[in-house]
Amino acid sequence: MHPSTLLLTRELPNLQYSSTRDRFDETWEAPLSTLLGLGRAAGADFVEFFLERVNYINCLAEDDTITSISPRLSTGAGVRVFRGKADCYVSTNDLSFTGLKAALEKGLSILGLQLPAPNGYVPEINLELLRDYAIKKDKESWLAGCSSMREMGEILLDANAHLKQKATHVQSRRAVYFRDWQEVLVAASDGTFARDIRLTQSVGYNLLCADGTNRSSISKRVGSTSEADFLRSWNYQTDAEEVADSAGKMLYADYVESGNYPIIMANEFGGVIFHEACGHLLETTQIERKTTPFADKKGEKIAHESLTAWDEGLSQDAFGTIDMDDEGMPAQRTLLIENGILKNFISDRTGSMRTGHPRTGSGRRQNYTYAAASRMRNTYIAPGNYTNDDLFASIDKGIYCKKMGGGSVGPTGQFNFAVDEAYLIENGKITKPLKGATLIGDAKEIMNKISMCSQDLGLAAGFCGSVSGSVYVTVGQPHIKVDSITVGGR
Repeated sequence: MHPSTLLLTRELPNLQYSSTRDRFDETWEAPLSTLLGLGRAAGADFVEFFLERVNYINCLAEDDTITSISPRLSTGAGVRVFRGKADCYVSTNDLSFTGLKAALEKGLSILGLQLPAPNGYVPEINLELLRDYAIKKDKESWLAGCSSMREMGEILLDANAHLKQKATHVQSRRAVYFRDWQEVLVAASDGTFARDIRLTQSVGYNLLCADGTNRSSISKRVGSTSEADFLRSWNYQTDAEEVADSAGKMLYADYVESGNYPIIMANEFGGVIFHEACGHLLETTQIERKTTPFADKKGEKIAHESLTAWDEGLSQDAFGTIDMDDEGMPAQRTLLIENGILKNFISDRTGSMRTGHPRTGSGRRQNYTYAAASRMRNTYIAPGNYTNDDLFASIDKGIYCKKMGGGSVGPTGQFNFAVDEAYLIENGKITKPLKGATLIGDAKEIMNKISMCSQDLGLAAGFCGSVSGSVYVTVGQPHIKVDSITVGGR
């Protein structure tokens, strides 16, 4: 016998819920717990709802004109249904009880499940008390505290004007800013019930210079979370001087000669190679696809003993910092590699279920139209015991890679990355500027050739694309020495 308090399937059409429409709060508990119970009654092993509201704006200044202002508002939800190790994901813009129920039914049907008969009972799903990080960390006022549309334009135009003063042979100047405000709510049949507000902002320069056949292009971007006044505090004067100086040096630089060299890679965005060539191979999605050479290497040496690396969501205001992931798990710090030994993988719920590696608070997605997947947050090589002088002094002839550009990575770790700003190292000293360098290598080999790490850890904002869309991440490292790498050039 079932208690009389249990809900019958036939009673669903008559249910009335009064969830708050302009925010996610405790009033969403009743409808979501009912829907989660309905999914379990249909035979699903696990059900999760992800609700999202977004307020986004992008502003672009080209030379002395604002050429684009692009706002976007969106609201939606996704439901993920598991049956055994199989799962499916359905998204909707309709956040009414009827709309969410329709999405749930679609997901159930894809897995061969259907709602119980009219006299079937819907089990109660007891959700935890709402874990509200937005209230706990006073995030409700963030959006109102951000720069207005007018202020965005004024700051970007001032920044571009300053860049014009500092640079020579300018062909184009661009300053671009975006603000992404997001409110999320996660409710799952294991009792998870959590809410958060995220505020991510980024601003930066792109400078193109030309003199006859000589060309140079240099970019600089900074980003942050959790700072409403981020744009107002942007030190565009310092960034303009840095970008103009780099572009000027690269304009007349000699082309690098192809060959194998020892290199020193600068801190901050230099960490993009570790992110791309190794970090992705430590995500459980790669284990599931059998596309990582490290799948069965936990506890084994995969890198030089000088290398320790972390992935975490806790660094103050960093671009990949999150208080909880998109599956409602609190952020944490994950030791990936310790003194060259592989310690952990980056895992979401699905990855944990299918590979056995523990969840690391890394279930992330671009928005509600994507199912969460194992994704990096703030990923970096830890500081070592050497000074920058030690690194340079160890090289008779090599290349200093000061600014990294774009690149590509193969499914099992083969990579090539352009170097936007490089210099020749001779007898331990930086001599002349070089351009046209491309770093070519394989993750398994390069990780064992990072023999020296300096003490000057720096972090940089980045964007990472994978199976769950584009997410905000931090890359980073101190200055590092790679004993030998193939450098493409002329």
